[in-house]
Amino acid sequence: MDSVFVTGTDTEVGKTRISVALIELLQQQGKQIAVMKPIASGCELTVDGLRNDDAVQLSQQADVSLAYDLINPYAFEPAIAPHLAAQQADINIDLDVIKQNFDLIQHQADAVVVEGAGGWLVPLNDNATIADLAVQLGLPIVLVVGIRLGCINHALLTVQAIEQRGLKLHGWVANNIEQNAQSTEIVNTLKQSISAPCLGVVPFLSVDEKASTYLKLENECD
Repeated sequence: MDSVFVTGTDTEVGKTRISVALIELLQQQGKQIAVMKPIASGCELTVDGLRNDDAVQLSQQADVSLAYDLINPYAFEPAIAPHLAAQQADINIDLDVIKQNFDLIQHQADAVVVEGAGGWLVPLNDNATIADLAVQLGLPIVLVVGIRLGCINHALLTVQAIEQRGLKLHGWVANNIEQNAQSTEIVNTLKQSISAPCLGVVPFLSVDEKASTYLKLENECD
């Protein structure tokens, strides 16, 4: 796996934690990794401008040091849906701008890990969604499934939507974002229902624990 687009079944399912883990695994292959968080809500106003914690975490793990605005061209302070935050800021999220930034970043690294925002069909403007952004970049997809009640439906609908857009689902990750007594049964159901490989089953972790121990880049998880 080289460059990849990381999406999720919903918001708060651990996309950043899994993205950081994927960066670590790619680095173990000797690759120079750059990152991108094209759109981010819930940013903090700092002396350097708006900064998003997810984008900062990705940057800290990356090998290639880049200007923040290149990594995160659309940063919004309110922790709301990106298209609503953009409307409040009177900004139009332009996919061509994101693609231009991505191309600049890609030329400086062996691979780029791009993290989406929210779920697969989150609106970005009046016409485009995260799915359209993924199509624009043309990268293989890694789907992060937050293991909780309702996630089977969310996961299968997202897989179907990814396939309908003609993109390759490189694999999916089962991320236990809460304690769930039915976790094993849920994951087994997903394994039976999703043809793409499971890249790992990440247990419920503390803030400081790394997810990379539980992931593989290619092989199906046990």
